[in-house]
Amino acid sequence: MQAFFHCFNPAREVSLRASFSALTCAAVLALGSGQALAWSLEDVAQLASQRAKTPFKAASLEVPAELAKMEYDDYRDIRFKPDSTLWRADKLAYEANFFHVGRHGDAVRVHEITAAGVKRVPYDPARFNFGKNKLSPKSWGDIGYGGVRFFSNLNSPTYKDELIVFSGASYFRALGSGQLYGLSARGLAVDTAGPKEEFPRFTDYWLEKPATEGAPLTIYALMDSERMTGAYRFDVKPGEQTVTEVHARVYMRATDKPVTTLGLAPLTSMFFFGENQPRPGDFRPEVHDSDGLMIATGEGEWLWRPLQNPASPLVTSFSMKSLKGFGLMQRDRAFRSYEDTEARYEQRPSAWVTPLSDFGAGRVELLQFATPDETHDNVAAYWVPEKMPAAGQPFEMAYQIAWQGKNQQLPPNGWVTQSRRGIGYSKPGADALGQQVQFVIDFAGPALDALPEDAKVEAITTASANARVVESLAYRNPATGAWRMTLRVERIKPANAAEPVQPIELRAFLQQNNQTLSETWTNLITN
Repeated sequence: MQAFFHCFNPAREVSLRASFSALTCAAVLALGSGQALAWSLEDVAQLASQRAKTPFKAASLEVPAELAKMEYDDYRDIRFKPDSTLWRADKLAYEANFFHVGRHGDAVRVHEITAAGVKRVPYDPARFNFGKNKLSPKSWGDIGYGGVRFFSNLNSPTYKDELIVFSGASYFRALGSGQLYGLSARGLAVDTAGPKEEFPRFTDYWLEKPATEGAPLTIYALMDSERMTGAYRFDVKPGEQTVTEVHARVYMRATDKPVTTLGLAPLTSMFFFGENQPRPGDFRPEVHDSDGLMIATGEGEWLWRPLQNPASPLVTSFSMKSLKGFGLMQRDRAFRSYEDTEARYEQRPSAWVTPLSDFGAGRVELLQFATPDETHDNVAAYWVPEKMPAAGQPFEMAYQIAWQGKNQQLPPNGWVTQSRRGIGYSKPGADALGQQVQFVIDFAGPALDALPEDAKVEAITTASANARVVESLAYRNPATGAWRMTLRVERIKPANAAEPVQPIELRAFLQQNNQTLSETWTNLITN
């Protein structure tokens, strides 16, 4: 580790933060005496606690001039050499390699945890093939790495596929078997919906060398930011749905700039267009990494909010006393829904977050903003606790993220399979705000499958005070036998024409004899 050189050769590593001093030097001295070293979340938490007591110092983004001048395609020509892959020679369950630092200089320090102790993995240009680039990397010194990625036998017993990647700020993303990369997770989200978002970043990683066959992959990370620090442990269990278990301890710095919104277990995704918001002129019916936000409240209600690509930013909150889970889901898994042979959106994972510790009261916040194409993430969802942690006091959380494919989390009774929007009947000459909005929503699930043919099912709908539900029907689709709901809604114009037009909030679910048959579909009409 970096502190190793500081303890034994101060002249070689004089720029280390003081926060690494006591703990890591003691650990390194233990190595020198032959003692076994067990690295844990407590060790990283001590580093985070020390950092939180010192003023924030932004990391230098300076990189060698040669790297700073590189174009995107030039950077892509730098590749990690397969024979330099960490742990490959040991034929272990997991392997690791590194991204090269790019022109933006978001470098991280990497350490390896073995039975013999902890050691720094310094930058070594010999690990990389620089392609056609004419560079002099031996003169750069130890510039760190641009990120870390891990491999396992996810899809084949004879070949190791990418399993999880950590790169950029506190971003990471993982795969289950048969999946392709889509949405990402983050260590923390800070003032995401505010005028200036803060991006905490992982500055150091500790990679635990696998020792037991079948054991999870374990990674530790140290987070730093202007108003907080944090210690993280990730236990990754690959499979049909890969599960990332996260244990974290966050320390708030004493600052005169209070955090407005602290987002826990944040997810980031892309929604360009879909069945509820088609795009004229595109041959593809849908383009998105996620099609909806699903929430399970501690009170037993399940919510489904179809995503959209809004004209202006939308921030929506779902408050509750406790949380069972939430996720950005790619519920539509059929190729015919996308017709994209390159992107294969039907293979993008859903990410379902389950608290392992008590998150308390709070809200799930959903942020959506406009994107001109599918290359930009424009959706974020995270949990905001009702009570903010105090400065200097540790705030602990534990949760898991299940990266799911075809077999994914669903409500126990019934769920939405598609949600389409159109224009309902409107009076002649009505302007855009006077037109009725129509929704057609299809449902499936065991509670609906068990209904007799003559079952009387009701569509229970509510709208915000600025709208009127004109029609609300539930019936069997004669073509499929599944249950369908149709809604028609019209806006109630404000008495004062100068008042701004407010969004319309809708909620609807299926019911029979006061028994809830489905999750609650929710939607926001902004135009």
